Amino acid sequence: MSERTQNLIETIKQKGKNIEAEMSFFDHLEVLRWHLIRASVAIVVFTVLAFVYYDFIFDTIIMGPKSPSFWTYRMMCIIGDKFNLGPDFCIKEIPFNIINTDMAGQFTLQMNSSLIIGLVLGIPYLLYELWRFIKPGLTELEAKSASGFVFYASLLFMLGVLFGYYIISPLSINFLANYKVSQVIQNQITIDSYLSSVATLTLGTGVVFELPIIIYILSKIGIMTPAFMRSSRRYAIVIILIIAAVVTPTPDILTMMTVSFPLFILYEISILISARVDKKRQREIMGKG
Repeated sequence: MSERTQNLIETIKQKGKNIEAEMSFFDHLEVLRWHLIRASVAIVVFTVLAFVYYDFIFDTIIMGPKSPSFWTYRMMCIIGDKFNLGPDFCIKEIPFNIINTDMAGQFTLQMNSSLIIGLVLGIPYLLYELWRFIKPGLTELEAKSASGFVFYASLLFMLGVLFGYYIISPLSINFLANYKVSQVIQNQITIDSYLSSVATLTLGTGVVFELPIIIYILSKIGIMTPAFMRSSRRYAIVIILIIAAVVTPTPDILTMMTVSFPLFILYEISILISARVDKKRQREIMGKG
């Protein structure tokens, strides 16, 4: 067999391998597409349910932080009376009116807020579908060590959403509603602005609460180490305080510490998670050696 013929055969074999790899890549994309389609269907179902039961969602959930009878404000009154924090700590009024300035504004409001509710409720199933896609590519040991991914990621997200909704949103709304440059200016807040503020604060906190999961993943691939996180603790504290100051634009130190305290705890939990992953990696290296 001539050298030219051998080169031709090798070229054909290499081309065949490339085609097979490309087909495998597109097969994975097809599998991922169906996982995302199923997750999207779940979100659409939750969105439709939210649209159907919108009266309760709007009056009780969306407008909750606007009402002085909201759970957070009632707890603040109870705490204020018990510890003699003064009458200002007990919120009796949220001084602003909500208006609509667009012809289709209220219909758009119902659509957008229903979609946000559907997205929040559908996040756990979305994480489940992503886990089903990733799991076949993991080794048995890796799959076992990450078996609680969906549960813990969903739990942290929901805890973050609840914290954002019951703590950050009402405190921020109360401060901004009472902040006035001049008594001449009256607060007339559009419904889009109000919904955007509540949704951003709530969903943003849900994402921030995923910090332990993110640290776990970064630690598994060797990017994050417990030593680095411990040495960077002072910088993390400053960053957390800045985040708390931005999220709750209020000069009240008590409010700022209320927001930042769970973030401190999440950071410390993330250090423990990173240390556990690092210790396990060291044991594996020693076992191979």
